[in-house]
Amino acid sequence: MKKLFIQKISGLTCFCLVMFIGFISCKKEIKKKSIKIVETSRVENLPYYDDESFTPKWIKPGSDEQKNFHKIPDFEFINQLGDTITKKTFDNKIYITDFFFTSCPGICPKMTSNMIKIQEEFRNDSEILLLSHSVTPSIDSVSVLKEYADGYGILDNKWHLVTGDKTEIYNLGRNHYFVENDLGEPKGVDDFLHTENFLLIDKNSHIRGIYNGLNRASMTQLIIDIKALKKEENGS
Repeated sequence: MKKLFIQKISGLTCFCLVMFIGFISCKKEIKKKSIKIVETSRVENLPYYDDESFTPKWIKPGSDEQKNFHKIPDFEFINQLGDTITKKTFDNKIYITDFFFTSCPGICPKMTSNMIKIQEEFRNDSEILLLSHSVTPSIDSVSVLKEYADGYGILDNKWHLVTGDKTEIYNLGRNHYFVENDLGEPKGVDDFLHTENFLLIDKNSHIRGIYNGLNRASMTQLIIDIKALKKEENGS
């Protein structure tokens, strides 16, 4: 009887041991598996935008409607190297743009840090450029912009920090980039331009996206949309 009891205990112990080993093996197997995250844009082709409401317009690429759609006009500014930057600088380029000032103590440092992430993601991609406009151009001289750029590790000729005529900068920001995304009272050059928005501009100078430059999820979506836009424009 005692021998039978011992045999039962031994059998139970072996069973438990086998189950335990199996459980551990399963856990190890689960740990080995990696979840693959596929980066996809929200839509096959990104929408177009032509006013401050940022109502998406779905336009067929290559159509007459696309060719006649709102575009960023010509401009001329000076970057941190003292070079003249115009619309031609961005010919056949996708670019991300924002508006900032070097002495900003609030949102600008965070925006710049997030734009650095975009720079690093596309560091070796010559089709992607960055453009930041100073909204205090009388203060942000070429030397001030260069010091700011060096302090953040901004790559010259990849990311242009520009200064210039205040009226031109404010007009471009409010009436062509619609960067303030504001449907309120019309504003003039004396009303300070300050916004956290980043805009995605395609190779034909069309606005293709607006993103919160302070939001991590929005930055992730921007990176995904840049890649999607590049595929769209390269026909792949």
